[in-house]
Amino acid sequence: MPKIAVVIALALLMTPRPAAAAPGEGFDVVRYDLALKPDIQNRTVAGREVIRLRITGDGLQRLGFSGNALTVDGATLDGAPVTVRSQDDGLHFDLPKPLARGRTVELALTYHGRPARGLAGSATSLYTSYFACDWMICLQDQFGDKAAFSLTLHVPAGMDTLSVGRRIARKPAPDGGEIHRWTASRPYSAYLFGFAVGRFARADDRVGSARLAYLSEVAEPVELKRRFAETRRMVRFLSGKAGMPLPVPEYSQLLVKGRDAQEAASYAVLGIDALPTTEGDPAEDWAIVHELAHQWWGNLVTCATLKDFWLNEGITTFMTAAWKEHRYGRAAYEAELAVARSRLDRARAAGFDKPLAWDGPYPTLATRRAVQYSKGALFMDHLRAVLGEDAFWAGLRRYTRAHAGGTVTSLDLQRAMEASSGRDLRPLFSEWVFAPPPYPPR
Repeated sequence: MPKIAVVIALALLMTPRPAAAAPGEGFDVVRYDLALKPDIQNRTVAGREVIRLRITGDGLQRLGFSGNALTVDGATLDGAPVTVRSQDDGLHFDLPKPLARGRTVELALTYHGRPARGLAGSATSLYTSYFACDWMICLQDQFGDKAAFSLTLHVPAGMDTLSVGRRIARKPAPDGGEIHRWTASRPYSAYLFGFAVGRFARADDRVGSARLAYLSEVAEPVELKRRFAETRRMVRFLSGKAGMPLPVPEYSQLLVKGRDAQEAASYAVLGIDALPTTEGDPAEDWAIVHELAHQWWGNLVTCATLKDFWLNEGITTFMTAAWKEHRYGRAAYEAELAVARSRLDRARAAGFDKPLAWDGPYPTLATRRAVQYSKGALFMDHLRAVLGEDAFWAGLRRYTRAHAGGTVTSLDLQRAMEASSGRDLRPLFSEWVFAPPPYPPR
């Protein structure tokens, strides 16, 4: 090799790559526009995606997103090609030149592959569950980065679809299939994106101005109406406690096999085995109301980071107990909280108890849930007992209304409860939420 070529090769090898950026670092996503062709039989997807984002850091040289098992076939930034690297810490796009703070750009890409998580279904249907950033390019754990979302689904003719928001178009595709276009009514955190494809039976209902839809390939309309008969009452109850009506104009519930219980931005996926087998059984009546409650606490009012995830799940777990009290009586409320207490007791017996706003690692998912779901619900119950009915529910309404559409931290809940009660709640929140806690009295 000639000497000059050797020098050039060495210089290229020694040129540092842009510093690795953690997913979401240095930018905010404004919107995701996605065109997706799912393959039901093979559980694969092929997509075209445009991500509009605003730069928040000076001299940004790399865009980082959540990692997944997809293959990115090509990517451009405002029309200029960019290099994509899949690494252990995420999916990274190296930029042709640094980007200045305040600039808005569009990352366009095509991809295909078999998602490692987040897809389930049958031989004739497909639905997503939680891990949105395994079937699209997005930010899974950046809850505070809410973005607009649209999804165009290319599906076989005659298929039904479900996604976030409302369907705004259904038309024939050149290959004999169909194109269904969905768009969200407001920005959401990416983990709430989802879709379903299949031939679904459907039953419809209304509560106030909101439409309710019940969908399934494992149940007929009559059974769907029976299984979801309590939904209207639940909506009225939760609306009253939140001080706000159902935040979406149409709320759908997709009934599937198994024990699924997962919220999405404007619908829920519910496994038939997670629903009561006996009508009016308070012991089993939790999945429908828990996922419905997320339309207010979790979807509309969202924790800014995983540190405050208990605000999503602890409040919702508590509201499940509150619904049971309303529907079945005080004994059903106490029974639901007893379940939460036993889960927390098991974590403590294993030597693990942390404040609700704990920012460290959890040894298992069950332990995380024992703290963020169960302990969170028990804290809400304790707040209710300390503040009294009027101040407590007024505080929850204040918290929900003030932060509708936005993100929150534990301090936001504290301030809302202080404003409604006229009390200094720093000692109480320090005991349960912010500091290493003693075991609370039963």
